[in-house]
Amino acid sequence: MTESPSPEDLVAALLRLLDVQPTGPDAFTGRRKPGGIGRVYGGQVIAQAVAAAERTVAEAREVHSLHAYFLRGGSEDHEIDFRIERDFDGGSFSNRRVVASQQGRPILNLTASFQAREEGLGHQLPMPDVPGPDGLENEAKLRRDYLHLVPEALRTLALQPRAIEMRPTEKLHWMGIEAAEPSLCTWFRAVAALPDDPRIHRAVLAYASDYTLLGTCVLPHGVTWIDGSIQGASLDHAVWFHDSFRADEWLLYATDSPWAGRSRGFNRGRIYTQDGRLVAETAQEGLIRLRNRV
Repeated sequence: MTESPSPEDLVAALLRLLDVQPTGPDAFTGRRKPGGIGRVYGGQVIAQAVAAAERTVAEAREVHSLHAYFLRGGSEDHEIDFRIERDFDGGSFSNRRVVASQQGRPILNLTASFQAREEGLGHQLPMPDVPGPDGLENEAKLRRDYLHLVPEALRTLALQPRAIEMRPTEKLHWMGIEAAEPSLCTWFRAVAALPDDPRIHRAVLAYASDYTLLGTCVLPHGVTWIDGSIQGASLDHAVWFHDSFRADEWLLYATDSPWAGRSRGFNRGRIYTQDGRLVAETAQEGLIRLRNRV
């Protein structure tokens, strides 16, 4: 029997995946996930694109927002090439455009804005009143408990250990639930300590921000892509980084979906530290196309 990787090994593999390599002026390559099968996870492409863009900006300027469009599904069989355009460097802000490609075909484009840190007026929406992470089941155990609902072809993938631990405060869409309100709260963090570099923590948050978000918009409809009843895919993705945080400490991802229609669903997310600071927000529209059931 193959021994499961340790939390430290899982995080080391994630950091290696997000450590893009320079290949020329404003050009980088992102590694493929070892053992990856099928389509590239969208959070990986976003995190690698942000990591590449940050390499072209002064360290004192922090990414505060990114907006991305998924153009094609990427393949786990190939590395990803990133080309950066330095569109703007002002007194306080910088802007970068990134095109991610595989085998010469664009799979994602992303724009990121950077700002030199400064103080100003402040307010925030309060954190939802939900149970803390202690005492909640982690998703790895939940995937084992609900494995009988997962098609056999997807079970190996469902059981793969992850570098991000998640603890939902309620059932997720793939757990065989009935129709529910389009909102969800999930605690998440890296499974082992990360280096102190804030850019690494932002990349890990960007990576994790694609988890659970799209699933929020199907909750009112009692369907899931696990059973093949719908075709789901991210169409775009945005992240706003508000304040500093550590991605190896518990963060609450509170998501909601105000609208779905025309085979698309819109989702929003707020990310809080355990002490209640709102440190990031997300938005995503995705394809949720009904398939004919046999």
